Amino acid sequence: MQIEDYFDFHADNDIRLKGHRIGIESVLYEYIHRAQTPEEIVARFPTLDLEHVYAVILYYLRNKKMIHDYMTQWIEHEDRIYEEQMNNPTPEMIRLRKIKAEREAGKAEVAESSEYADQIKYLPITS
Repeated sequence: MQIEDYFDFHADNDIRLKGHRIGIESVLYEYIHRAQTPEEIVARFPTLDLEHVYAVILYYLRNKKMIHDYMTQWIEHEDRIYEEQMNNPTPEMIRLRKIKAEREAGKAEVAESSEYADQIKYLPITS
């Protein structure tokens, strides 16, 4: 079996593990950028086995220049997509941001009101 037999080459920028929807970029990001072991990667992607993870790593080691370019393009693409989503939020994202802001404002209000809580419990009680 050749190492390439582990992959489906859909396009220059879309290499997936055969029989999976997982791209090699997902496995390599965990391995290269997050310094995960093959066992940790399998735990992160439970549909993969160690053989598939090692196949991706071996393919990377044999094709470092090509994979470096592949990963650079993928990361740049993901960054562009993220930026577009942040600049053009969906109505649901706007709603969730509003809820988050309200919760944070409520937490700040509670923190301000409890600022003197320690002092209040020591005030003498008079009747």
